[in-house]
Amino acid sequence: MMLRLAVACAVVVMTVVDAQPAASTAAKQVDIKILSTMLADAGFGEWGFAALVEVDGQKILLDTGANDDTVSRNLKALGLSLADVDTVILSHDHADHTTGLVPLRHEFAAARPSALATTYVGKGIFLPRVAQNGAVSDRMMVVRKGYESAGGRVIEIDKPTAVMPGVWLTGPVPRVHPERNWTPGTRVRTADGDVEDTVPEDMALVIETDRGLVVLFGCGHAGVINTLTHIRSAISKAPVHAVIGGLHLFDATDDQLKWTATQLQSFGVKELLGAHCTGLEAVYRIRELARLTRQTCMVGAVGASYSLDKGINPLRVAK
Repeated sequence: MMLRLAVACAVVVMTVVDAQPAASTAAKQVDIKILSTMLADAGFGEWGFAALVEVDGQKILLDTGANDDTVSRNLKALGLSLADVDTVILSHDHADHTTGLVPLRHEFAAARPSALATTYVGKGIFLPRVAQNGAVSDRMMVVRKGYESAGGRVIEIDKPTAVMPGVWLTGPVPRVHPERNWTPGTRVRTADGDVEDTVPEDMALVIETDRGLVVLFGCGHAGVINTLTHIRSAISKAPVHAVIGGLHLFDATDDQLKWTATQLQSFGVKELLGAHCTGLEAVYRIRELARLTRQTCMVGAVGASYSLDKGINPLRVAK
C-alpha cells in the first residue's frame, strides 16, 4: 500500500547517546498540550506544530512552530511558560517545526539559563536540502549556529534513546512499509551524492505507561505505521494506547486510510488526537474505520490536550 502524501538547533553537537532498549519505569502522569497547529481554540493557528509534554513532573517541548512568535503568543494566551522546560525535541528539519527554536531559547533563557538548553535531533537533520529547482538550503545549520550562540547544545541520535525514565525517542525510523509521507521531488545532499529526501531524521516521542504506549508525532514523515512497527521491535512490545500529533495523512486516499486504520487497530490504539498535517477529514475517517468514537478520536487544536487520566480534551473548536 503506497501512501503518497504532501509535504532546525544548537551549542556543541554531541555524539549519539548510546542507550539500549531496557526495562524502564512506566510513567504515572502524562499530559500533552498542543501549542501550534492549524486550528486554534485559544491563541493563533498556523501550518506548524509544537506540543508541551509533562511526564511525572518533568517537561519537554516537542517542535517549535512555523513562525518566530507563534508558540510564544500561544503560551501567553494559554497562561503557560517554558521557563521550567530544559529539553527540546525536534522531530525533523522542516521550518514549520523548527523556526521558533532560537527565539524561544532567547526568550526563556533570560529568566532561567537552562531553559530550552538541550535539543535532541535525529541523525540527518543538518544535511543540506536541494529543492526541485536545484537551490541548496543549509537552513538547519544556520538555526544550529543561532542556537549555539544562545548557549544551547544539540544531541544528535541515530537509535532509540531514553531521555528520561519511561520516555524514549525512536531515532530515525526504518521504512519497512511503503508509506511515502514526504514531498516528492526534493533531495538531500549526502556524502554519497544527492538522493531523494525521505526526511530520514524523522522521529517520534514514546512514553511508557501502565496502560500502554503514548506516542507523540511531529509530522510522521517516516509513516505512522513504520514508526509504531519500529517502536514495537526496538523499544517496547506493549500495546499502543494513544497516538497524538501530526500524522501526514491529509492527502491520503480512502484505501490508504483504511489500511492505516486497520494497522492502528492491530497495535491496540484506543485514543487518537490528530493535529497539523493529519487532516480533518482523515481524522474522521480513521475514527470510523478504526472503530473509535467522538470521545476517543478528535482533531487537535491549539490549547487541546491529552491526559493519561482524563483522555482527550479538544476544548470547543474540534467538538
